[in-house]
Amino acid sequence: MDRKLISSGSKFEPVIGFSRAVRVGPHIAVSGTAPIAESGGVACYGDLYGQTKRCLEIIEKAVTDAGGKREHIVRTRIYLKEMKDWEAAGRAHGEFFKDIRPASTMIQIVQAIDPDWLVEIEADAIVP
Repeated sequence: MDRKLISSGSKFEPVIGFSRAVRVGPHIAVSGTAPIAESGGVACYGDLYGQTKRCLEIIEKAVTDAGGKREHIVRTRIYLKEMKDWEAAGRAHGEFFKDIRPASTMIQIVQAIDPDWLVEIEADAIVP
């Protein structure tokens, strides 16, 4: 079965040895996605809702680049720096996936690579 690697262009992909997403057959797995601004750096500094939206935009682009669509996303994992703020991330996720409603989990982490990242999200999609 063919294996397609999707790159975000991050300089860390070859260093760490990962791809933004990988498609094998109908399955697309999107790596942990941080709130990176289009110009680089942290998007929506201090704003969990905005950072969550940015992560989801990046995920959607990766899925699209792999030949899928937003509605093909079947699972997300949301890693939060502070669980007490879950409602802001949940609101952004709910708006983005209001009619799709993938299986989802929220998990609190100690810290992401960049301490200014309030959220990081993974996703899985299945393309029919």
